[in-house]
Amino acid sequence: MATSRPNNHRHGRAILMASCLLLLGFSESVSPLFAGTEETYKSLKVFSSVIEEIEQNYVDPVEPDKLIQKAIQGMINGLDPHSAFLPPEDFEELQVDTKGEFGGIGIVISVKDNTLTVISAIDGTPAYKAGVKPEDKIIKVNGESTQNMQLWEAVKKMRGPKGSTVTLTLLKQGASEPVDVVLIRDVIPMESVKYVTLKNGYGYVWITNFRDNTTDDLKNSLADLENENKPLKGLIVDLRDNPGGLLNQAVDISDIFLSNGVIVSIKGRHESQQNIFKAQPDPMDKAYPIVVLINGGSASASEIVAGALQDNKRALILGTPSFGKGSVQTVKALKDGYGIKYTIARYYTPNGTSIQAQGIQPDILLQHALLNQGEEGGESQGVKEKDLVNHLKAEPPKKSLLQNVQKEMEKKALKKHGQLEPKTLLSDNQVDRALQILISHTIFEKMTVRHAHK
Repeated sequence: MATSRPNNHRHGRAILMASCLLLLGFSESVSPLFAGTEETYKSLKVFSSVIEEIEQNYVDPVEPDKLIQKAIQGMINGLDPHSAFLPPEDFEELQVDTKGEFGGIGIVISVKDNTLTVISAIDGTPAYKAGVKPEDKIIKVNGESTQNMQLWEAVKKMRGPKGSTVTLTLLKQGASEPVDVVLIRDVIPMESVKYVTLKNGYGYVWITNFRDNTTDDLKNSLADLENENKPLKGLIVDLRDNPGGLLNQAVDISDIFLSNGVIVSIKGRHESQQNIFKAQPDPMDKAYPIVVLINGGSASASEIVAGALQDNKRALILGTPSFGKGSVQTVKALKDGYGIKYTIARYYTPNGTSIQAQGIQPDILLQHALLNQGEEGGESQGVKEKDLVNHLKAEPPKKSLLQNVQKEMEKKALKKHGQLEPKTLLSDNQVDRALQILISHTIFEKMTVRHAHK
């Protein structure tokens, strides 16, 4: 079992994922079909008999290869909501989520109650501007029913060249009739970090997702904030509605703020699927206090960061409970260009807690509200991991592993895309409270020092 972090998380046969987005890496190895037990062999004989019977006697001619593909899809989809069978044409389509840019509408989707459901709309995108919200049910895409439609199929139909249109038929929460929403596709922005000085000495960074370059972007943003504010007295890290992304980026970003201790533990069935990622000493340690903002849309990789900073007593977590996706996926290439994306492990926070279907619990629970606009606090619970069909159950890790070491979009959505404005951000009660906490910390620190010298 590996007990220390690899020198380069980007290397290896497969990129591990902790995400609600359709993100992937792949290995080139191919494993043959193997019936390891007599029971498996008997089941395969039944399967073969069913294929033969349907092929010969079904009312219409059928193609055996398509029957087998559908059988595989059913098998993989029945495991959990993050596992899928991938036809050849969709490898390249899915890889663009982790780098570059693509034409689309900007939503994160999953399946809830056998229905294609919106998890979140990415700020600044066509879907966000059109008012597409969490828990909207996607009934049709361009008039085609999404019933029994694979997740990758839906994603492919929604993507397309900038300027082209796509029509979504949505059933809004509480509505009795669906509505058609015509969206004009745009280039979906891949910028994952934005920042601004809220008040002299206090910075704000907003991490929207975890992609190939997110760690570098955050380092550059922090360097600018530290140059603008000498010294930087406190930092707000906003992970609200961040659906996740690449595991290595979550680990590296946590390491920016930690000089020692465990970041996250990964545990699968086999020794090769177990790892403990630890923080590395940094001579440029960042000592300023941090408040991390989370909500029901904070999932997976963002939960890894929040959990690492919370358990290591490095940051105060403020907001509402996170999404609760505590699993890691990988994609493996098969013969003839096919692949499978499947869950390879659960991950655990430094204290050994699995957040699967539970989420990160904030240190300070604060519902969202917009200040000075007469809006009451309160968020829809939104779609959570525990709501997804076949979601994994939380499972405590074995002692040996540990020993080796909702938010719905706001009623009046705060527009954080484009240029960040301190005044606009501070109309958000969660940002405002975080800033007041940091200012209070600075004041108490000065009082303590002054008292110690008397």
